[in-house]
Amino acid sequence: MAETLRRVLNLGTSARSGEEDTAEAGPPLLLLGGPGSGKTALLFAAALEAAGEGRGPVLFLTRRPLQSLPRGTGAALDPLRLQKIRFQYPPSTHELLQLLCSAHEARGPAPSLLLLDGLEEYLVEDQGPQDAAYLAALLLDTAAHFSHQTGPGQGCGLIVALQTQEEGVSGDALQVSLLQRYFPAQCWLQAETPGPGQHRLRACLDPGGLGPRAEWWVAFRPNGEMTITPWPTQAGNLSLDKGSSSGGQP
Repeated sequence: MAETLRRVLNLGTSARSGEEDTAEAGPPLLLLGGPGSGKTALLFAAALEAAGEGRGPVLFLTRRPLQSLPRGTGAALDPLRLQKIRFQYPPSTHELLQLLCSAHEARGPAPSLLLLDGLEEYLVEDQGPQDAAYLAALLLDTAAHFSHQTGPGQGCGLIVALQTQEEGVSGDALQVSLLQRYFPAQCWLQAETPGPGQHRLRACLDPGGLGPRAEWWVAFRPNGEMTITPWPTQAGNLSLDKGSSSGGQP
């Protein structure tokens, strides 16, 4: 499951080269989906993977503390990995911008992965598209700064989660279109309910021209454990319509 998870998320985390025990940050990844589509769970799974690679810590930004930690694998119970995840909770767009602008002043090892959950909660305060563009550019600049600190052959990955709204909301579509200029690699999530007590979603990865598109099933068991399996028809055309603001319909 860990290797499949890396294939879903490695655009924003790291890509290993050859047999050397080094890692290089991949391009930034935008994670999109409606409410309850598993965005936070996948971000946390990516944090655990990065924390277990033996590199720098993981910086996890979100507006409010998680009510419970998503459980993906046994790694979620590893205290050494959890200790490497730094949670910070900027309560407003102003505080988030201050945190990112002061990143160059932070002491200690630079993060190997920067995660932002709930980007839409910070964009709702903005007055226009220029504010969203500024925040996206600042996130990229912060990840680039961390990459410079980590040294050659490594780098800091960036994954940002954005909640999309109902289909037909023009403002949401414009927002997604703007962010796609900064995050050409995207992973679209769509929740499905296969049966009582079960939760499953489809993950559609578009690497932005850096590789083939792919799809996976992501299932959550009643105990919260997450499993990932390839979509049976991923070799064919992707059926998630990334042109709609809701993430598409099958």
